[in-house]
Amino acid sequence: MDYKIIVDSCGELTYKMKNSGIYVTASLSMQVDGDTIVDDDTFDQADFLKRVAASPECPKSSCPSPEKYMELCGGEEERVYIVTLSSELSGSYNSAELGKKLWDEEHAESGKKIHVFNSRSASVGETLIALKIRECEEQGLDFDNVVERVEAYIAEQHTYFVLENLDTLRKNGRLTGIKSFVASALNIKPVMGSTPEGTICQLGQARGIRRALTKMVDQIVRETKNAEKKILAIAHCNCPERAREVERMLLDKMNVRSSFIVDTAGISTMYANDGGIIVVI
Repeated sequence: MDYKIIVDSCGELTYKMKNSGIYVTASLSMQVDGDTIVDDDTFDQADFLKRVAASPECPKSSCPSPEKYMELCGGEEERVYIVTLSSELSGSYNSAELGKKLWDEEHAESGKKIHVFNSRSASVGETLIALKIRECEEQGLDFDNVVERVEAYIAEQHTYFVLENLDTLRKNGRLTGIKSFVASALNIKPVMGSTPEGTICQLGQARGIRRALTKMVDQIVRETKNAEKKILAIAHCNCPERAREVERMLLDKMNVRSSFIVDTAGISTMYANDGGIIVVI
């Protein structure tokens, strides 16, 4: 293989992607009550949710070190693409950029080409970007054209989500600039999304999770251009039926190129919390 795609572990890899030999995960880690849980194949979502529910403290996350990214850049591949969480939400992007710089400094003669993509998203947003890179490579585009095409794709991508609660995002400072929600007693669920810069914004709200999901679906349908050319991706945290219902609602109203559903991995589970739904198109 002439290339590989490194995805930080906030991006969920499908079964096919894991077994393709093309994708490599750069694992983040979570801390709950002094225990460190690595976001890799050993991650146990049910156990993690139980730990978080029982803990008086908010879980924290740590991104891969620059040295880890540098190590992952090694190998025989001539081209390496790295996809990270939004730089506005995590240090993963900056860490990857530094890892790339360290590699370039120590292997100046290697001729290896490395590019770090700031997803300006998270979760399945990263997954779709990783799939887009592979698609461009398989079309035979050269490195610079792959980068250009994928950066343009990122600029057009939209992320939406509805969560049962926003506690982890709020307590970890990921909702800066958004008015705090004092509506939990009224069962008000905000519909959230990403800005072009990769920060989180509120798009609307509704009473109850079902109404909020319906509102999110309507917004997605309204805002999506050229849906028939796009892949619809849904990640869910411990609520597969809810994810299938959202997919059905969307596919009833729009034709897409294809769609898939994945479970949230560790970092996405930490932020989405039990019952969260993330949609990217």
